[in-house]
Amino acid sequence: MSPRLRSALSAALIVLASLLAPCATLAGWAMHGPADTGRYVASMAPLADDPDVRDAAADTLGAGFAGLVDEVAAGPVDGSVRLFVRDAARSFTRTEAFHEGWDAANRTVHAAVLRALRDDGAAGHAITVDLAPVTERVRDRLAEDHVPFARRIPVRHTAVTVLPARQADRLREGYHVLDVAAFWLPLAAVVFAVTAIAVAARRRRAVTAAGIGTALGGALLALAVLAGRRLTVAELPGPVDGPAAGAVYDALTETLRTASWLLVALGLAVALVSWLTGRYGRPPRRRSAEEPTAEPASKPSAEPGPPRPTRTRL
Repeated sequence: MSPRLRSALSAALIVLASLLAPCATLAGWAMHGPADTGRYVASMAPLADDPDVRDAAADTLGAGFAGLVDEVAAGPVDGSVRLFVRDAARSFTRTEAFHEGWDAANRTVHAAVLRALRDDGAAGHAITVDLAPVTERVRDRLAEDHVPFARRIPVRHTAVTVLPARQADRLREGYHVLDVAAFWLPLAAVVFAVTAIAVAARRRRAVTAAGIGTALGGALLALAVLAGRRLTVAELPGPVDGPAAGAVYDALTETLRTASWLLVALGLAVALVSWLTGRYGRPPRRRSAEEPTAEPASKPSAEPGPPRPTRTRL
C-alpha cells in the first residue's frame, strides 16, 4: 500500500473515531448515570435545598392542599386561607420531612420509569406511579414532629401518569438502542483509533491528529449538553419550567459535562505529548563508520619558506 493511500485511510479512521468518542460517552452516561436509581436519587437530593426547586414544589404542594381544603369545606375558600396554605407549603419545604419526601418521591418515580423501560410487555401502556407510600411517609414524619392535624392528611392510592403511552414507547426504544450502543460504541472508537495509528505512514502525526480529534469531540459534546439544556427547559410546561427545570437538568448532566471536559483534556494532552516528543525527543543523527569524512583544508604555514630563485632571461 502506497504511503498516500495509508495516510488517507488513517485520516478517515481518525475522523470516525473522533465522532464516535462523544457518542460513546453519551451512551455510557445514559446507561450508568440516570439509569441507575441510586445515582439518580443522589444527584437529585441536593436540589431539595435549591431555592427555585423549593419554590416550584411549594407552589405545587400549595395548589394540592388548597384543593383538599376546598373538598373539606364543600366549596372554594377565601383568599386568606389560600395564602395561609401557600405560606405553610413554603415552610414545609424547609423541613426534614420535605427532604425525606423528596428522596422517596424521586426513588419511586425513577424505579417505576426504569421498570417500564426494561419491560417489553409494557408497550402501548402509559407509565404510572402510585405516590400513596410517599404521602404516607411524609404524613408520619409530620406527625412525629407534632404538626397539628398531620394524622388527618388523606392517603389516596391514585395512579399518577408520568409518561403517556406514545412517549413511553419512544423512550423504551431509545433505551434499548442505548443499551447496545453503550458497549459497542466505545469499543469501535478504540479499534478505529488504534487501526488508524497502525496503518499511518507517519504514526506520530496520526497520534497527534487522534488527540486533537478526541478533544474536538469532547468540545462538541459539551456544546450539545448546553444546547440540550435550552431546548429541555423551553419545552417543559407548567410549574416545572424556568430556573427549577434548569437546576434539575444541571444536576442530571453534571457527570456528562465532566466527562466531556475530560475528553477535551485527554485529547489535548495526548496531542501535546506526541508533538513535543516528535519535536524535541529525536536522537541526534550518528555518523556511520563507512561514511567518508571530509579532509580539513590545509592551513597556510605561519612562517614563510625560503624564497625561490627567479629566472632571468639573458
